[in-house]
Amino acid sequence: MADFLGKQYKLVSSENFDDYMKAIGVGLVTRKMGAAVSPVVEVTEKDGEYTMKTQSTFKNSEIKFRLGEEFNEETPDGRKVKSIITLDGNKMTHIQKGDKDTVIEREFTPTEMKAVMKVDDVVCTRVYKAEN
Repeated sequence: MADFLGKQYKLVSSENFDDYMKAIGVGLVTRKMGAAVSPVVEVTEKDGEYTMKTQSTFKNSEIKFRLGEEFNEETPDGRKVKSIITLDGNKMTHIQKGDKDTVIEREFTPTEMKAVMKVDDVVCTRVYKAEN
């Protein structure tokens, strides 16, 4: 089983996040709040159902999904999208379809998770370090 399950990853660097949030239509106040926090992400799995929790001082979110099955998701910024998540080795691809289609590729290693988020021609890279 994937060795990243149950690990907590804390944000340590972020590149182009404000441009990414702007491109998906996030308002100024929410962008400022989102840029100021260092969220912790944890992925767990039970009986084929995955849970991805994102916790920060600003907002907590949680999504539950099965690999390869479409589900309804409300993003932390309030957008309602149809999402599908697949896993190839330690690379998780998260496709969100809505007013703006986005792709989030999360690559897990024993020491970090790198999330590359793409919308239109904007690419945002966020690096998280494993805490446990």
